[in-house]
Amino acid sequence: AAARDRLGSRDYEGFLCSLLLPAAARRSSLALRAFNVELAQVKDSVSQKTAGLMRMQFWKNAVEDIFRDGPPAQPVATELWRAVKKHGLTKRWLMRIIAEREKDMEDKAYRSLQELESYSENTQSSLLYLLLECLGVRDIQADHAASHVGKAQGIVTCLRATPYHSRRRKVYLPMDICMLHGASQEDFIRGSGEQRVRDVVYDVASQAHVHLQHARSFGKNVPATATPAFLYTVALEDYLQRVRKVHFDAFHPSLQKRNPLLPVHLYLRSWRTTF
Repeated sequence: AAARDRLGSRDYEGFLCSLLLPAAARRSSLALRAFNVELAQVKDSVSQKTAGLMRMQFWKNAVEDIFRDGPPAQPVATELWRAVKKHGLTKRWLMRIIAEREKDMEDKAYRSLQELESYSENTQSSLLYLLLECLGVRDIQADHAASHVGKAQGIVTCLRATPYHSRRRKVYLPMDICMLHGASQEDFIRGSGEQRVRDVVYDVASQAHVHLQHARSFGKNVPATATPAFLYTVALEDYLQRVRKVHFDAFHPSLQKRNPLLPVHLYLRSWRTTF
């Protein structure tokens, strides 16, 4: 229950998406998202890198133990073990998420948009491949769509977190795009709404949009049973529309508020067989 509460506050949209999945996949999806949140918050919750790396090592060992049928007595690990047993989940995807989160402990800005996409593929897309497995889908077209949706999700997450990071004097947006527009780290730390900062946000947001379009291009060939895995696209579109409305000012106060209609939009989309 505590893990579920934490999931509801740390990954609200993901939590809602999990609740709308078919019953057979719901509990396993919540376990995967809780696992993801556990890893994602390591970087923020430890003051020393060594402590963070130890936590990552715990999870590497935990996954090894899960596949040996002896999970550690930790609530999220126990739920993950249940999901692995029920759906025959692929160990490689779980390990890839941990490895990428561990690399991210370096706490550096992404050198390029490509680097951010690679991070997103290894974390968010891997999670979607696992979610497809929970839905009993093993399909190459669905995997292609998941790859693009995961990249869009990673890019949007980076954009959405920009005000939060800037308040902590950190900037993670791709350096190549910032340099292209002459936007400095200071511009972001100040929370500037200047045109060069908006141009960076526009370029990064546009790339997320391109990935969503690519994902949709596979849509008609993706089995209907895979569609629930892509419910998160509703939240991504919601953010991209809202940032467009405020002319790509990532610091606009309206973007810090949740869209109260999002649960309704998700619910309506969950009845469709396409995404």
